[in-house]
Amino acid sequence: MRGQFITFEGGEGAGKSTQIKRLAKRLEKEGHEVLVTREPGGTAGAEAVRHVVLSGAAQKYGTEMEAVLFAAARADNVQEIIKPALDAGTIVLCDRFMDSSRVYQGVSGGVDTDFLLAMERAVTEGARPDLTLIFDLPPEVGLSRAADVWAEDGPDRFEKDDLKLQEARRQGFLDIAQEEPDRCIVIDASKPLAQVSKALDAAIDAYFEKVSLQPTAKSKPKAKTKSKAKT
Repeated sequence: MRGQFITFEGGEGAGKSTQIKRLAKRLEKEGHEVLVTREPGGTAGAEAVRHVVLSGAAQKYGTEMEAVLFAAARADNVQEIIKPALDAGTIVLCDRFMDSSRVYQGVSGGVDTDFLLAMERAVTEGARPDLTLIFDLPPEVGLSRAADVWAEDGPDRFEKDDLKLQEARRQGFLDIAQEEPDRCIVIDASKPLAQVSKALDAAIDAYFEKVSLQPTAKSKPKAKTKSKAKT
């Protein structure tokens, strides 16, 4: 049975990384096989691309070249990590995927939509998200949160962009959610962490019920045995 492919999307500082780690622990505790990856990244080659793009080294070559680099990293991640895991029945949680390219390089970057979609079809190889969770919040709030973890490295290539571009990206994600309501769920990421976590859990529970997803027999956690008290 094919696994489930769940992607996490949203603007800067939306808390995706925090929530994806928490959800992975929850699902593993429930007995599911889970794999966490990210974009760009996941493999050695894709992580190298991540460094080049987020450092801003590729920016001088234009947004279209950045889109090509993201597509190359995605192809490697899909072939080496995502597809094998899905074929094995694993739940794959991915921090960003094709929608980020549609928004960052398309909506705010001006890259031709047909060009992006052609690359998307070529590299995803049928590994398209079953569920996409879009974490939405005002960009000024997200950038403020992101600034708290910049430390010595400072903002990356996309965190440096002005509020106008950040707002365009926010709207881009919301437009995707409106166009594909069967795949996308919007979560209000401006709320306190506990409330965001609760909303995420509710979305996952509803989706799992919809697809009748249960832990497989081999992955169910073993029952804990009580140790005998010493006398």
